Amino acid sequence: MKALSASAPLEHRFHLSERLNIIRAGVLGANDGIISVAGIVVGVASAHQNQYTIFLAGISGMLAGAFSMGGGEYVSVSTQRDTQKSMMRLQKEAIQNEYDAEVSSLQRTYESKGLPTPLAHQVASAFMQKDSLDITLREKYNIELHHYFNPWHAAFSSFFSFMLGSLLPIIAILAIPYPFKVSGTIGSIVLALIATGYTSASLGHANRLKGVLRNVLTGVLTMVVTYLIGGSIG
Repeated sequence: MKALSASAPLEHRFHLSERLNIIRAGVLGANDGIISVAGIVVGVASAHQNQYTIFLAGISGMLAGAFSMGGGEYVSVSTQRDTQKSMMRLQKEAIQNEYDAEVSSLQRTYESKGLPTPLAHQVASAFMQKDSLDITLREKYNIELHHYFNPWHAAFSSFFSFMLGSLLPIIAILAIPYPFKVSGTIGSIVLALIATGYTSASLGHANRLKGVLRNVLTGVLTMVVTYLIGGSIG
């Protein structure tokens, strides 16, 4: 089979679960970039009014956070990928050594979904004869054969999205003049957190209002704490 060209549509180059994982890493990376760097620059701004000091702190936080997020995603997804491959090997051995037990297990799965016993046995037997490893991995562990997450995809997505997200508080804190520097930055961050919280909740099919409130409260609490610490030191 010929390799797909770089111009091939995204859905042909990435499996659905892989695309969702990349999007998830991107949204979380951007959200963390906004909150983390906002906390840093607001805290520094409450202690020092020097623009260079604020800029240096923001850039340092952006780079450190981006590498931390990218590395964390790489380690996390690599572990998940290794687990998927390990489950595949174990399931392959189970099919070879306990074939009838695997058929019975698959049959019970279909019975739990509402199929009558004779039909469940017929369906399980037919699937096991066709592609036993693929169907048992899918039904028992929700793993699709040969569709393993790529840790580099999640790492790069998280790395660059963190940097993009962190640009907002850096630009806001530097562009907004005193005496509205901190309050204006907090306001812009709240708007950004509403957007990322809504997006994150939508991707997870969760309650959007709760997702937005949790995200905004977390961000505001972060900035308030760092502002108070910076102010007490400064």
